[in-house]
Amino acid sequence: MLRVKWLVSQSEESDGGSPDGKTLTRPKPTIKRPSLYKVLLLNDDFTPMDFVVQVLTKFFNKSQDEATRIMLEVHEKGRGVCGIFTREIAETKAARVVQFAQEHEHPLQARIEPV
Repeated sequence: MLRVKWLVSQSEESDGGSPDGKTLTRPKPTIKRPSLYKVLLLNDDFTPMDFVVQVLTKFFNKSQDEATRIMLEVHEKGRGVCGIFTREIAETKAARVVQFAQEHEHPLQARIEPV
């Protein structure tokens, strides 16, 4: 009850301004965008190409054509970008890819790098 009276008396005293007649403005909060990270697949001599395509479609929702293009980039250039995400999501995706590869006895590696 006291709180309600206080709020009412405060609103009656001030018309949205300060006691000296100057208008008070509340600073707008600044929202920082989260840092983004690339998830990269690294080439090796043992993981089959079709397994890499499977990983790209399963974990990164790539179409068959896009997954094949990325797989060839990994094969030819040594690494390829699977996607760009916030840090937590990138770390999770990279860890899930490595775990999935290990479960299937493939040495496929994934890592993240800042964009």
